[in-house]
Amino acid sequence: MTIPNPSLGFLQSLGAPEIFIIVFLVLLLFGAKKLPELARGMGKAMKEFKKATKDVEEDLRTAMEEEPEPAPRPKVANTAETEPAPSPKVANTAETEPTTAESDK
Repeated sequence: MTIPNPSLGFLQSLGAPEIFIIVFLVLLLFGAKKLPELARGMGKAMKEFKKATKDVEEDLRTAMEEEPEPAPRPKVANTAETEPAPSPKVANTAETEPTTAESDK
């Protein structure tokens, strides 16, 4: 016993009269001139969708097949060739600036 697809379950109860009524309503809504344009547009949309899906699948396959590039090694600086930056000299403020008592003199 097979279980029918629940999303297409409503199609099992459709008979010829129901399908005829649906086709008639579609013709009334869109008109006979618009139906070929709608069908052509749907065909183009399906073609584009299939093409995009195929491109994505191909990109994924090639990405999975490629081997990752090894990470570049960081360059180690040679300490003998580079000189350390000179440290800034801090002046002793007590020796260079007079105190308030000395400046009053």
